[in-house]
Amino acid sequence: MKFKAQEKQNQLIENITAQHLVVGIDIAQQTHVARAVNFRGIAIGHPLSFSNDEDGFLNLLRWIQSLQAAHNLTAAIIGMEPTGHYWLNVSKWLSEHHFEVVIVNPHLVKKNKENRDNTPSKSDKKDALVIADMVKNGYYSFVRNAPEAFEELRVFLSNRDSIVTRLVSAKNQIHRWVDVVFPELRQVFKSLMCTGSLATLRLFPTPEELRKLQPQDIIEGWKSLMKRHSGERKARALITLASSSVGSKQATHAYKLHLKQLLDEYDLACQQLKAVEAEIIALLDRIPFAKAMLAVKGISAISLAGVLGEAGDLSGFVHGNALLRHAGLNLAEASSGKWTGQMKISKRGRSRLRRFIFLMTMSLVANNPEFKALHAHNVQVKKMKKMRSLMKLCGKLARILVGMARSREAYNPHKTMPLQLAAKVYLIVMLYEVWLIRGISKESTEYRIH
Repeated sequence: MKFKAQEKQNQLIENITAQHLVVGIDIAQQTHVARAVNFRGIAIGHPLSFSNDEDGFLNLLRWIQSLQAAHNLTAAIIGMEPTGHYWLNVSKWLSEHHFEVVIVNPHLVKKNKENRDNTPSKSDKKDALVIADMVKNGYYSFVRNAPEAFEELRVFLSNRDSIVTRLVSAKNQIHRWVDVVFPELRQVFKSLMCTGSLATLRLFPTPEELRKLQPQDIIEGWKSLMKRHSGERKARALITLASSSVGSKQATHAYKLHLKQLLDEYDLACQQLKAVEAEIIALLDRIPFAKAMLAVKGISAISLAGVLGEAGDLSGFVHGNALLRHAGLNLAEASSGKWTGQMKISKRGRSRLRRFIFLMTMSLVANNPEFKALHAHNVQVKKMKKMRSLMKLCGKLARILVGMARSREAYNPHKTMPLQLAAKVYLIVMLYEVWLIRGISKESTEYRIH
């Protein structure tokens, strides 16, 4: 169903007729609980507990059919919380059996749990009834069933996030290990994760081992792992610093074993990251409009895959603002009477999608001429704070992505920025660069822009 933004709530309520059985399911890992109400919110039948398997789903189906027959209802709508991954199987099973499945926001479930009994008590049966009430009142959204390519992207991106987390953890622990055992290594290598530093840690990690070696021995060891070694000067510096190291001299065997495992974890994470990113890039070729989006300067394959994996097929969004709302980047206002609060983003959406849209916007501002010019115009002329300008450009990006997906057209810089504004903004950017190069004050009257 397509909705006009100002009429969405009414249309969601009108979607539920007097012939509907409204079912709310409280999702759990092993046993779900279902409650049912009619379109007026009157509870129907007894609660049902059913297992998370085929027998349990069939039991739910018989329960729904019996309630429909008993109350002369011909349609059913089933709502549930998207709790972790536990809801996916029952949702897909019900959709395959031609039921209308919707989801409710867990944040709203918590806020509405006192509507029935005016108490903060919580139970599975009560939560299922609260969910059914929310669906009856129109506080739900439809499940977006994305094509398989988008589902694969989402799985790959989730996998990539876990790999990156492990990789960063391994790097941080290697830094800690060096600080404890051989802190002087930082004086030889600017980056502890460079090839020469990692080769040194693999071959002779502790100062005690380095003290016994000659520069040529270190160079020969480097040659076994690197095509271009770090040179004799660094080899001599390592031996000199190892002779006067203040690092820990106890538990050497334990520290060496720990470092070996950290390096193995680092290598494994690097290999897995390379493999999953190759799969992501190959998968983007199967999406029709992805090639045109990747042609835009500043959009990388990983950031685009993150947006598509979380949002699904962008052509399903009627407007870029719908994508912003899906990500939780829509604005929320708090005001009352004469008091007007600060406008903030709602953050009621997918956090990972929000992150990828923001990172893509940052990349565009740094690399794309049109976005760079628009950002300069917002900051220099409209006197916006930089973060507010970035948030505004996130909306611009969302509208561009949805427009490209729906029209299947290539990126058009002239549509991104009107010609009159483009000329003015490029002048501002050029003058701003002059200010930076020559050190001229922005307040200088001869460079003011009217």
